[in-house]
Amino acid sequence: MMERTDTRTVALLGVPMDLGGGRRGVDMGPSAIRIAGLEEGVRALGLEFQDRGNVPVPEPLSRTPKNPKARFLAEIAAACAELRRRVEAVLTDGAFPVVIGGDHSIACGTIAGISSFHHRQNQKIGLIWFDAHGDMNTPESTESGNVHGMPLAACIGRGAPELVRLGDRVPMVDVEKAVLIGVRTIDARERQEIKASGIHVFTVKDIDMHGVHKVMKMAIEIASAGTAGFHLSFDVDGMDPLVAPGVGTPVFGGTTLRESHLIMEHAAESGRLLGLEITEINPILDNQNATARVAVDLVLSALGKNIV
Repeated sequence: MMERTDTRTVALLGVPMDLGGGRRGVDMGPSAIRIAGLEEGVRALGLEFQDRGNVPVPEPLSRTPKNPKARFLAEIAAACAELRRRVEAVLTDGAFPVVIGGDHSIACGTIAGISSFHHRQNQKIGLIWFDAHGDMNTPESTESGNVHGMPLAACIGRGAPELVRLGDRVPMVDVEKAVLIGVRTIDARERQEIKASGIHVFTVKDIDMHGVHKVMKMAIEIASAGTAGFHLSFDVDGMDPLVAPGVGTPVFGGTTLRESHLIMEHAAESGRLLGLEITEINPILDNQNATARVAVDLVLSALGKNIV
């Protein structure tokens, strides 16, 4: 197997956040990824690697949330603000950010950083969001109050101001440049939010009908048109639980291992990938760190690992 080699530096940022979901354990995701050999894999590609440590996540004074419609919102927003700062620092240094969660609420900080960095250069960014869930709830529509069900909405300008306004640009991403892929379970009111927003959606049915190749080609075209490139936010529960068992909200019927790699390979081959994020790995629910090992391989594919 031949590997891609170039001069890029990959910078890892861990975000041990578990405040956005209803189950504990995803805060150990960054450690699981490190143990699974991300640094060794990146260096084997001929890339420089920097581990920039973990973003501190405030511990709430009580595990009983003040706002049941947006649980631990203040603490999540504070962590995301610090993550934004660190992502901007990575980009300013000319490195490629790989952000590892933690629950998917962290995406608000990652995307705020990438959007703000490019906004200062009078550029917009696109977004490809891979997930079994819509993540398009707001505090008004949510059934659970879990903020990890709200970040995509926030990134396109809908929902809690504490998240919507994390970046220099509001919205962080224009809805016309945002694509949701792999969705297969949506709350009733969230479905209304998705339709009202106008976001581009490719469900698992679309993947079944057209294949990952065509779906990713269309998604990249949408997210790249008139932008500096796109960020890929990848929730591991978008894959089938038989591939990735270590997730807090598993939904059967997700992408296979090869389909998941093809998503990453298309992102790499586009030459338009601005940043990568992997979320919702839960080692407590995993089988001998299998999900983290799969995630490491997927990151390498997104960085350009080739078969020949």
